[in-house]
Amino acid sequence: MSNKEKPPKKSPTSEPRMESLEIGSALYTTRLTSKFRNRELWQKPDKRIIEAVIPGLIQRIMAKEGDEVAAGTPLLILEAMKMRNEILAPVGGVVRKIHVSEGEMVPKSHLLIEMD
Repeated sequence: MSNKEKPPKKSPTSEPRMESLEIGSALYTTRLTSKFRNRELWQKPDKRIIEAVIPGLIQRIMAKEGDEVAAGTPLLILEAMKMRNEILAPVGGVVRKIHVSEGEMVPKSHLLIEMD
């Protein structure tokens, strides 16, 4: 089919309307796509739920269920890519449940520890 025989491209029938979007203190006028409108909204993570930020091996667990810990207390060591990552308590509280055991391989976002 030559260029002369190709049908003309269809123009979009309904363009999204212009909307105001505030980011920080800056105001923008833009067209918001349906993908943007239907996205999953970000939610603040719960600091009492500790998940693996990278996949790795649980090398050592330094806390027990029922222990009262202060913020910054080492809870366990997650070995990943030949590096030992010390996982610290993000907040003070009581270790409610430990969901892993030493020697266990965990994927990213795996639940490690729950705190009260």
